[in-house]
Amino acid sequence: MIETGRVEEKAVIAAINYRGQDESEAEEYLEELAFLTKSAGASPVKRFIQKLDKPDPRTFVGRGKIEEIADFVRESRIDVAIFDDELTPSQLRNIENILGCRALDRTNLILDIFAGRARTSHARTQVELAQYQYLLPRLTRMWTHLERQRGGIGLRGPGETEIETDRRIIRDKIASLKDQLKRIDVQMATRRKNRARMVRVALVGYTNVGKSTIMNLVSKSEIFAEDKLFATLDTTVRKVVIGNLPFLLSDTVGFIRKLPHHLVESFKSTLDEVRESDLLLHVIDVSHPRFEEQITIVNQTLRELDSLDKPSVYIFNKIDLFSWVPRDEFDLTPHERNNYSMADLKKTWMAADREHSSVFLSAKTRENIEDLRKILYEEVRKIHVTRYPYNNFLFRTD
Repeated sequence: MIETGRVEEKAVIAAINYRGQDESEAEEYLEELAFLTKSAGASPVKRFIQKLDKPDPRTFVGRGKIEEIADFVRESRIDVAIFDDELTPSQLRNIENILGCRALDRTNLILDIFAGRARTSHARTQVELAQYQYLLPRLTRMWTHLERQRGGIGLRGPGETEIETDRRIIRDKIASLKDQLKRIDVQMATRRKNRARMVRVALVGYTNVGKSTIMNLVSKSEIFAEDKLFATLDTTVRKVVIGNLPFLLSDTVGFIRKLPHHLVESFKSTLDEVRESDLLLHVIDVSHPRFEEQITIVNQTLRELDSLDKPSVYIFNKIDLFSWVPRDEFDLTPHERNNYSMADLKKTWMAADREHSSVFLSAKTRENIEDLRKILYEEVRKIHVTRYPYNNFLFRTD
């Protein structure tokens, strides 16, 4: 995969507000698509949304809406149109013919972001496999772009320097990449086996909730952390000691709504850190308006990994973004969630969940980080003394 130098492209983004879907929910999904677009290096200059029962089989959105988008694309010289669902090859072809610019679906956009974020050979191999699996049914449409030999969102990846039009070659490439990943998986499994005696803790959560920042604070390391989606792809493992209790802490790739199936399959070895962990730290952006939905999405992914039943701690991050102002006792206006105080938050279901320990903190300002360390110590200690009962006397209980 070749990272090409390029200027910021102009994009339009489009989504459907399905029957029964709340308008604010549809707008929030479009906001996430805009954030994905920015993370890929483009500027979303216009948003389009249409109420439909189901996607148009020809152009995803309706005839009138696609013409409206086409007019704006021509007037504003837009480079790419991005849609918040996976498009069929025929939809992609029809949309591009009408708009006169490149069209991408959500899957291709996420694959492009992963391609730009991959740093190690392991991550690059995983992303490349997912890209080829995505491209295989779309060869007719995709290779016409690759012939142009230029960069752009959705064009970064396999095939930029050599056009491979033969489907057999692509299938052989997929098989080769799978073999490479199997060999890497064996190596990684051996490393995990060598670390098996230590308690293993994994940070999980929706993308961009602050996992890497928390990893840096707890492990006192310098892992790359940025306010972008999927800033971390490679699993990082650090040895951490709290009090006199050592354990291994790993930072994993973030989850997201509609995470492409090809990526989940390709990143299985990376996600083995989650499967084989003893304790999960589920990081949540409590300032996000739909953080409950994000919790559900993460839990669904954990269920697919057979990891939902593992001991977990809920870390409600970004409390610094709450603008709490004391309310007059006679104020009868609704108590908005973003005006909750810390005391209010601790009275909610989030703190009352008996199945999970929880802590409210700000990784940015380091508020309540010590509370996290205390909870983490106690949870790891529970596992450690069960696994090594004869070493019980070594660890403090205060």
